[in-house]
Amino acid sequence: MPEIPDLEAIREYFNERIVGVEITQAEGLIPHVIRTGAADFAATLTGNRFGTTLRQGKFLLMPLADERILVVNPMLTGRFQYVEPKQKKYAKTCFVLTFENGKQLRYSDALLMGKIYVVAPEQLATLPVFGEMGPDALAVSEEEFRARIKKHPGQIKNVLTNQKFLAGLGNAYSDEILFEARLDPFRKRSTMNDDDIGRLYAAIHKVFDRSIPILRDHFRDELDYQEWREHLKIHRKGAPPGAAKDEGRCPRCGLHISEISPNQRITSWCRNCQK
Repeated sequence: MPEIPDLEAIREYFNERIVGVEITQAEGLIPHVIRTGAADFAATLTGNRFGTTLRQGKFLLMPLADERILVVNPMLTGRFQYVEPKQKKYAKTCFVLTFENGKQLRYSDALLMGKIYVVAPEQLATLPVFGEMGPDALAVSEEEFRARIKKHPGQIKNVLTNQKFLAGLGNAYSDEILFEARLDPFRKRSTMNDDDIGRLYAAIHKVFDRSIPILRDHFRDELDYQEWREHLKIHRKGAPPGAAKDEGRCPRCGLHISEISPNQRITSWCRNCQK
């Protein structure tokens, strides 16, 4: 699932390449994903140009010259390509934009869970999920963070991934943040003191400050996006069956990383460091 570091890298990639470049052809190939209609999508984008791409939570906002906005919520399996037209399309490619420079921007979605909209700015708040999001995880102040988190007494990982609390955090980076903060993912927020909350807020910025440049560098020259998680310290780093005895160990204390999958969502943590 694309999270803040992925989307920040993609956003910057777009801003270096497609701002002001005319879209000569727009094709909406899978209407189910294009919620404002494939025909309107094609008619609106053909001959249009993008301004500076923005991000809000897990949404990419791509303003157009006619003042409408292409909104992309990639959900679990939304992926982008910026390629030559001759390159083979992925299965379930949902839209293709061809630019006057000869390049194509494509969006594919293996599970067809993502959502694409073309809306006027005043319509943003009416989009599903968008209008209910909390502040972006990179923009929230510590004061607001402390005030908001007190309204959520449940398990802290569930709190972090609740988009109504903060926008942009998902399964992978919530594991990394909780490891950085030395907090058990299943601990109830109601048991946390002020120091715990302060460490958690600091950990969000520390993890993203480390991760965003890595993702930016990874996609510097080519955007053929597949999920990149090699730099993560804890998420999905547990050793598989039959692995060598030195695999799957905590980078901090050296003990084995624990992994379970409640609700089909992998949670990784160190039982020693995150007591």
